[in-house]
Amino acid sequence: MSRVILLWSGGKDAMQALCHAREAGHQVAALVTFAPPAPRFLAHPLSQVRRQAAALALPHRLVTIEAPFDLGYERALAALKEEWQLDGVVTGDIDGVGGAPNWIRERCRPLGLTVHTPLWQQPREALLADMLTRGIVAHLSCVDTRVLAPEWVGRRLDAATLAELQQLAASRGFDACGEQGEYHTMVTDGPGFAAPLTLGHWQVARQEHLAYLQEDEE
Repeated sequence: MSRVILLWSGGKDAMQALCHAREAGHQVAALVTFAPPAPRFLAHPLSQVRRQAAALALPHRLVTIEAPFDLGYERALAALKEEWQLDGVVTGDIDGVGGAPNWIRERCRPLGLTVHTPLWQQPREALLADMLTRGIVAHLSCVDTRVLAPEWVGRRLDAATLAELQQLAASRGFDACGEQGEYHTMVTDGPGFAAPLTLGHWQVARQEHLAYLQEDEE
């Protein structure tokens, strides 16, 4: 059994990767979110990410990465490896983004950490079907309005929504899983959740070409 951390965004891909990691016999030590200084979590609000970790009964660590980012990631990963006696890292990456190589794999190589990417280059239709089969409940938390209308924000990715999304992806030529930033998701239930999470009071906000769920302040 290897000890791993799972890079956690709070979206469907990370949740599917967690399922695969457990099925493969890995011991998941923690969920880790890397972020730059003073981040704005538009697609995955930090409050919801922490609620997810609590529901999954897993520690969550927010790690701030300073520039230069390649060295920043390696230093952070080295510290996490020592702290938790890690053997590897699990990610929900599906493909290279913008033609770039897998960033985490490059950062982990000099540290001797094995990177597990169970979703890597899998057929999109199969990945989306697997999400439903596993009982993962996810909502669209952010969309690129150059690809999808703001009205998509907040929609649950059920069978009907996924069918519509895949039709649009095929006709417009974008990634049906949102791997190139076309959309992001927020998981509210799935295997290992103690209880489903609720979205609570949210509104759709806009910033440049993004539309996203913003939690109402109390």
